[in-house]
Amino acid sequence: MSGTSAALEPPVGATKPVRHPDAPAPGELLGPHYGECFGCGGDQPHGLHLAARAGEGVSITAEFTVRPEHQGAPGLAHGGVLATALDETLGSLNWLLRTIAVTGRLETDFVRPVPVGTTLQLAAEVTAVAGRKIYSRATGRIGGPDGPVVVRAEALFIEVEVDHFIDHGRKEEIQAAMNDPDQIRRVRAFEVNP
Repeated sequence: MSGTSAALEPPVGATKPVRHPDAPAPGELLGPHYGECFGCGGDQPHGLHLAARAGEGVSITAEFTVRPEHQGAPGLAHGGVLATALDETLGSLNWLLRTIAVTGRLETDFVRPVPVGTTLQLAAEVTAVAGRKIYSRATGRIGGPDGPVVVRAEALFIEVEVDHFIDHGRKEEIQAAMNDPDQIRRVRAFEVNP
């Protein structure tokens, strides 16, 4: 993207991201990190139900279909919903690093309108890491993975400890997630979120 803000430009000395050896294999469906997540959770009736797959290196692809409950102007996706889809896709990248991180900054460019009923094809990659900062970018296309770009974003994620969620989340949800007998779901519940 041209015109990247200084806050989203990796500093001198930033390193190339390294996929964690225990990251899901390329092509593997990542699944929701938390059932109640508006972006990827299956327990949200009006959520995006975004489905992400691990890609090569530190990249993922994802998709979601814009439904009537996602519209802003009549027949068109709400810009905030599109930004949420990008944020969810970018946040899923952290699972490939096996890092708990939250969105620090998200800059979104809305290029074209997205009609209700359209399936948005998303692609994201981590571009650099500098200490606790993770730099990434994503695009959303319609008409297939090679279709026209309709939305794009650059983001900065900040690595945090799990205490971030415990200290700031609602106690009922935190306790329910921590008591989940499925160890993977328990860990993934605290994967990403601001």
